[in-house]
Amino acid sequence: MCLAIPGKVLSIAAENAIRIGRVQFGGVTQPVSLDFVPEVVVGDYVMVHVGFAISRINAEEAEETYRTLEAMGMLEGELPVREDAGNS
Repeated sequence: MCLAIPGKVLSIAAENAIRIGRVQFGGVTQPVSLDFVPEVVVGDYVMVHVGFAISRINAEEAEETYRTLEAMGMLEGELPVREDAGNS
């Protein structure tokens, strides 16, 4: 099953004429194409599907969605494992 996962935009830059955001998902940061959501600015939350931000959402909706997906176990395998996981 493919999911759209909420994340927070930490920075935005242009790479080869593509708007790329560094987006944080529960402690993991990944590059994401922002071309489908030109209105997004740093600090906004977006729903991301296969590396593309597909919509802007508010912080409360992002948090609620993330908690629900986590509780359902739907995030396992969707996000890369943090390299420092388990090294507390």
